[in-house]
Amino acid sequence: MSINRRQFLLTAGAAALAAALPARATELPAAIRSKGALKVAVYNNFAPYSSQGKGIDVEIAQALGQKLGIPVQVTGYNAGEEMDDDLRNMVWKGHYLGIPPSDVMMHVPVDSYLQGKNDKVKIFGPYHLETIVMVRQPRINAPRGSAANALEVFTREKIGVEGRTLADAFLLGVLNGRLRDNVVHFPSIQAAVDKLKAGELAAVMGPRTEIEMALGGNTQFLIDPVQMPELKINSWPLGMAVKAEEKELADALNEGIKALVKDGTVAGIFAKHGLTHVQPTL
Repeated sequence: MSINRRQFLLTAGAAALAAALPARATELPAAIRSKGALKVAVYNNFAPYSSQGKGIDVEIAQALGQKLGIPVQVTGYNAGEEMDDDLRNMVWKGHYLGIPPSDVMMHVPVDSYLQGKNDKVKIFGPYHLETIVMVRQPRINAPRGSAANALEVFTREKIGVEGRTLADAFLLGVLNGRLRDNVVHFPSIQAAVDKLKAGELAAVMGPRTEIEMALGGNTQFLIDPVQMPELKINSWPLGMAVKAEEKELADALNEGIKALVKDGTVAGIFAKHGLTHVQPTL
């Protein structure tokens, strides 16, 4: 709300008119406006979220730009070894190869531990709750209860997973490592699901969005959330990050993304790709 409007609302008889006025988003900082475009960082080769200038994160960024009245310039970055590297390369410092940082980074886990480790950025604006699921052959029971009950079948059956992920670490360590010989590693969820379709795996574990994309609408297989006491993290909200000092920018973007989630724009973008949107706590 601007100063002029606040003063106006204080005048006699303005209440009725104020009720008819649309709510305005927090203004973008003048320094961002003066650039002529909001520079948005996304991951390279990370379908369905971002790949070759297309994907969910790209479309959400474009919708956010429209909401705030500024063009969006999307830049793809390669993922680093850790999330801390990505925040440095995309947000607060830039890549050592000379690629400058962007104004805002998409697809950042909204997590207090990650925020605590990275005081040069501000993490905010959840727009989707990503969840760990299992996609399985119908002959395999749904993963319910404790890991001992839910996963014992994989001491005999093969389960696929993308290497160096949360699901990978969980499967290798659970049940005192008894599943290790039957955990098959792949470079991507798509590659794992292709083997599931070919009948070479009994199941695949990973993020719902990537699994749904890999299935491509195939309803032959069953998808279940993975909820076991042993899996401490089975979901995480995806949001954004800006430099720590960019409070005005964070406020404007946060207000904008809240509106896009509430009015169904974000859910519509997921649905267009045939994917399930799970609304996070705003």
